[in-house]
Amino acid sequence: MTASAHENLMTAPAFHSLPPVESLPLARRQFLAGPVAGGGALALATLLADDGLLADTPPAVAGAGAPAGPTAAGGRSGARLAHFPATAKACIYIYLEGAPSQIDLFDPKPKLNELHGQPLPESLTRNMRFAFLQKETATLMGSPRKFQQVGDAGLQLSDLLPNLAGVVDDIAVIRSMHTEAFNHHPGQLLLNTGSQMFGRPSLGAWLAYGLGAESRNLPGFVVLNSGRGTSGGTSNWGSGFLPSAYAGVLFRNQGEPVLNLANPPGVSDPLQARSIAGVNALNRLRQGTVEDPELASRIAAYELAQRMQLAAPELVDFSQETAETQAAYGVGRPEPEFGNWRGGPKGTFESFSRNCLLARRLVERGVRFVKLVHASWDHHSNLDHELPLCSQMIDQPVAALLRDLKQRGLLDSTLVVWASEFGRTPLGENRKGREGVTGRDHHPLAFTLWCAGGGIRGGQVLGQTDELGWNIERDPVHVHDLQATLLHALGLDHRRLTYRFQGRDFRLTDVGGQVVPALLERPPV
Repeated sequence: MTASAHENLMTAPAFHSLPPVESLPLARRQFLAGPVAGGGALALATLLADDGLLADTPPAVAGAGAPAGPTAAGGRSGARLAHFPATAKACIYIYLEGAPSQIDLFDPKPKLNELHGQPLPESLTRNMRFAFLQKETATLMGSPRKFQQVGDAGLQLSDLLPNLAGVVDDIAVIRSMHTEAFNHHPGQLLLNTGSQMFGRPSLGAWLAYGLGAESRNLPGFVVLNSGRGTSGGTSNWGSGFLPSAYAGVLFRNQGEPVLNLANPPGVSDPLQARSIAGVNALNRLRQGTVEDPELASRIAAYELAQRMQLAAPELVDFSQETAETQAAYGVGRPEPEFGNWRGGPKGTFESFSRNCLLARRLVERGVRFVKLVHASWDHHSNLDHELPLCSQMIDQPVAALLRDLKQRGLLDSTLVVWASEFGRTPLGENRKGREGVTGRDHHPLAFTLWCAGGGIRGGQVLGQTDELGWNIERDPVHVHDLQATLLHALGLDHRRLTYRFQGRDFRLTDVGGQVVPALLERPPV
């Protein structure tokens, strides 16, 4: 460490009341290479790099400074390595809370329209549980949407998705998704964390733990939210029992991307740096005694926040983007008058458009996992008015995102996913106390999502539902199968990506999950 670096560390305010380092009950070797699993060494490396004494090598960590993740052999320390060569190095996960109606968007059912108003056989509904629908008196509800064959493969998409139709040859549509959860919060947990129980790490947290991030100045896992917020809240992007350094960092839609990122008035950058150095030095001393991984996460958070002060303003500055690019994403587009709408307050169209563009900028800068969240698509009523609004909000920016990634050569290495917790019933919802049947209830037995890029074989439909969209007839894909496949595309074996907690090795896919070879351009050997 140079004299200047040593002086910066030792003159931090936190050291004013401490005895000299030489008299502290902690050996220097313990301080630099102790149970922080690299925290002290990282601080030293940072100081050496700042003084030009260390080669500029990007650390493979979840925002530099995070606690160590597994090795290729599943260990607890060492460099973060994929289990095998990956086809994707980043993922943009578009999570649409509330369950878009697959029958009105991706899975046309002419027979359902023919039987509109008729009841289902009691044999199909006997053991079914619904959130609100009264199955004894419910009847089938057809769709007014017009479907057309689009793309080279002739995939069928709803008239509500005209822009997505232009990029459909890059998309793999899965019509045979299924889940056990029939209510929102359990369904969100299962889709996003692999379990209906609280306290499990989300997909993004597992990736940050398993692979780390390429960026030294940004988190490995970023969350961008639009609309009114999900019922599951932060449990959809939390770290669970993993160290909190792997949790998603929620970026704001206005002002600073992260609260309190800028220095308070009167606090200079050098003073802020000395303050953080002092606080982290105290945290490291305490870490040497208690060996608490959350202290390592706290140290990483302070150091990352300081680096983000420089990186984040440039990240959200869209003046670097051409007017044509911004217009393609829908930035600045007119927002329709929608009155009462589940999709969020005024400004939601703009925030979602900006979030799609920001997602591309994040993966360009090495962020591993970007979660785009919009709520809500929970159309128990008013489906014919609100589904077109939701679709109009999302169709242009998502199609622009796929085109933009492809034009920049990023789609081949970026996995893009459109997903929700379950689907909607072919039965109209006849909730007690509500006049009319204008929506659909929750349907876990069969629903649709799609994937693109990052080694996904586009231009195909996987799976098939029956003529009413009630059950799966071919190629069922469970939520755990989807998770296993996404991890595989990113170079991780879902069976080997584990974390020991309370005496048991946990994984994202619990005790199930199979990679779906048909989705992949390069199926597993």
